[in-house]
Amino acid sequence: MKSKLWLTNGLLTLALLVAACGGSSPPTGSASPSPASSPAPSLAATGGTKIAVATNAKLGQILVDGNGMTVYLLTGHTGTTSTCGAACVPFWPPVLTTGVPQAGTGAEAALLGTTTRADGKVEVTYAGHPLYYFISDSQAGETGGQGLKAFGGLWWVT
Repeated sequence: MKSKLWLTNGLLTLALLVAACGGSSPPTGSASPSPASSPAPSLAATGGTKIAVATNAKLGQILVDGNGMTVYLLTGHTGTTSTCGAACVPFWPPVLTTGVPQAGTGAEAALLGTTTRADGKVEVTYAGHPLYYFISDSQAGETGGQGLKAFGGLWWVT
């Protein structure tokens, strides 16, 4: 228990230092695993990340990737351009793709798209919103990022 408290305090201190240098606020909530453990995109046979609809007991129908990991949008975005930069990405990794995104069960293919990030990587969009993972969601179906206020807006399951 004490080691979890030390880890939480250490991560929060680091996040506050990053936020102070970058001008953005880290998300509030539980401690996060290291950014290196962020979920990897699930690629369909054609090379594109698969996005599907799943049912969550508390939130109803939500979007997930092909591995069942919850995806989020940031309300602070206007248009398809991502505003989640260097200070944000360690907490909210973008849902990336190497091909055309694929619609899984329940997702509407016509709503899937992409946007090119400042670093040249291609991010999946749904209904024009760039999609992200939350670093503290470590298992399929977790929704720990729902409703958090950070980095210029609120984070919502999609």
